[in-house]
Amino acid sequence: MTNNIPETINAILFDMDGVLYDSMKHHAATWIEAFKKYNINFPKEEAYLNEGSTGDFTIKKAIKQICNREATPEEINGIYEEKTRLMHLRPKADKIPGMQALMKRIRDTGKKIIVVTGSKQPILLERLHEDFGVHPDEVVSGYNVIHGKPHPEPYLMGLKKAGFAANEALVIENAPLGVESSVAAEIYTIAINTGPLDKKVLFDAGASEVFDKAKEVDEFLEKLL
Repeated sequence: MTNNIPETINAILFDMDGVLYDSMKHHAATWIEAFKKYNINFPKEEAYLNEGSTGDFTIKKAIKQICNREATPEEINGIYEEKTRLMHLRPKADKIPGMQALMKRIRDTGKKIIVVTGSKQPILLERLHEDFGVHPDEVVSGYNVIHGKPHPEPYLMGLKKAGFAANEALVIENAPLGVESSVAAEIYTIAINTGPLDKKVLFDAGASEVFDKAKEVDEFLEKLL
């Protein structure tokens, strides 16, 4: 774990769901419905606790916990395909207020921005460039990794894309598994708590600071940058 603020920050790595987009309510609803098709009652809170991990991870973990057995390949593929179908039927996820302006301020300082997400949802990934000016080569998604969050691989890959070391970067997360992932990659991590989880969950995962709004994150980063 690293609690030391980097002396020089050259890259800022953002999670996507719950940080850039108010999309977690859609993910939670579609997870519940997709599991229900397979007669599995998936608790809403689990969507938020598993946020940031790959779909495979969430499905395998849920079936192990709820059904006390291993998920079958048919369940893994079928549940995620159904979730993806349902996501396309949901209303367009709103951008988290203040995040567009925050990203612009960061870019104006010359810092590198990378988005690190466990998502494979085209409906959101395809919006990143239009909404936030993020190019495909500035994204690490569930398509790119073998081990999703909480494994450090996604954020280590993000550092590689950014071209900077861990002690030159900062992560903005909102999910406990995402915080665990970035802390395991030895990156200074702050969190914005946009979901229903208690702040303590994010602090316990290793976040050095936890904020409620993008404006608070902006004020914190202004002092650093």
